[in-house]
Amino acid sequence: MIATHAVSVLPEPEFVKLLDIFPLPIRQALLRATNSQTIVEVVMDLGRPVEVRFDSGYLDLSEQVVTRADLEAVASRLSSFGRDNRAGIEQTLHRISAIRNRNGAIVGLTCRVGRAVSGTLDLLGDVIRSGKSICLLGRPGVGKTTMLRECARLLGEERRVVVVDTSNEIAGDSDIPHRGIGRARRMQVMDTAQQHAVMIEAVENHMPEVIVIDEIGTEAEALAARTIAERGVQLIGTAHGQSLHNLLMNPTLSDLVGGISSVTLSDEEARRRGTRKTVLERKLPPTFDTVVEILSRSEIAIHENVADVIDAMLRGVEPQPEVRKRTETGQVEVVQEARTERSERVSSEPYADLHDRFDQSTGDPEERIMIFPYGVSRNKIERAIRNLHVHAGIARKWDDADIVMTLKSLERKDSSKLRMIAQEDVPIYTLKTNTTAQVQSALRTIFSCESLEDEEELGLQEAHAAIMRVLGDETSVELTPQSSYVRRLQHQLAEQSSVQSCSTGFEPNRRVRIFRGYDVPLV
Repeated sequence: MIATHAVSVLPEPEFVKLLDIFPLPIRQALLRATNSQTIVEVVMDLGRPVEVRFDSGYLDLSEQVVTRADLEAVASRLSSFGRDNRAGIEQTLHRISAIRNRNGAIVGLTCRVGRAVSGTLDLLGDVIRSGKSICLLGRPGVGKTTMLRECARLLGEERRVVVVDTSNEIAGDSDIPHRGIGRARRMQVMDTAQQHAVMIEAVENHMPEVIVIDEIGTEAEALAARTIAERGVQLIGTAHGQSLHNLLMNPTLSDLVGGISSVTLSDEEARRRGTRKTVLERKLPPTFDTVVEILSRSEIAIHENVADVIDAMLRGVEPQPEVRKRTETGQVEVVQEARTERSERVSSEPYADLHDRFDQSTGDPEERIMIFPYGVSRNKIERAIRNLHVHAGIARKWDDADIVMTLKSLERKDSSKLRMIAQEDVPIYTLKTNTTAQVQSALRTIFSCESLEDEEELGLQEAHAAIMRVLGDETSVELTPQSSYVRRLQHQLAEQSSVQSCSTGFEPNRRVRIFRGYDVPLV
């Protein structure tokens, strides 16, 4: 038990309606032992004591455990549970979620206290009234839905606002919307899988100037949000993710902030920018003009001009948003100003331009080192060139080549062609096996990249490049064979970057494949 007993305070009218759903012993224990104004949720699990949760702790009400009769008594006083296992209480914002066993019987209930709190928009009232589309991000329980409800109420006094209420959490579980959304209208969603269709229906049928939507979480909903924004309707919503970086690295929702695309530059453009030829760029205009990270109930970070912020992030610039905080006296204080100038590149971030240090390109096609493959796979040489970002190409004839790559097994044979090449003073590099790793080792020697000899560093560098390609346009990327230790590091890097990975093949050619979370890999 973490929380201590609080002095009883007369509960607010809507909390009384929540108390009425509990059996009498539980109701009395709640009134005696707690301050209703601080309760976040009441948890009932079969065979356990009733647990009351607060912002900073919990309290077990008694030694008496929850029975099936208790759970059935509570469920009977609620509206019917939907497909998302959520129900509510008429004319309140309370949300009750069920946990079921394999047979569909309820074995647990989470009774979350819903409150309409006015005055929560003092931190971003000017941003809401700007007319720009805004995305609210933050961890669960930080107050996103409360702030979203207040946005609907505030804007509904001046404009036509429609709330798309998927689980009736914004405007309550009733055909009559809760007074917390003011004059805004509410559209309920019969099936959560059809939320995107209701979003489009709201725009087409009811002429809103503002659409308010909670929990954008699927690709279809992200596409519907883009359609709404492109029709000139202000969109205010929340999305799965705690920060702008989370949203950018989410392959399903990254289009909300413009998405990521891998672009190949010309030699002249790459030289002008001072970068490698393959770079990451924003794919589309962002759906949301502004992203607000809710750090706590009294502190937010505002990323304005999301397009510029994403462009800077893809160049390796750490964003610095405006941070606002509500003081103890109720005043709003700006504790950090937004910074727009280019800052120092942070190479540890997944979106940073990690390959500049490996780029040996001169930009002049005449200065490329041409390689003639004699018994070595052309595709493996091309892959090694891409991995190391060296300025090299494939020669079609040996007399056009600067160097020749061959296999030791062929060199041992009495090859007249190799002897003729050697007589012309063309360097011959011999590989033990026909693998990309062996070709890369030879290229490191040719281009004096001894600093890249470290297997771990090279493996991680290759994995970074693959992750960026997958977050861009490609479905999956297969890496070169590595040791089990390096493969483990590559898997860890993929997990940190919100993509999926698996190992495929057999030793010594076992390798990692990077792919999107919703694609099924072929192992």
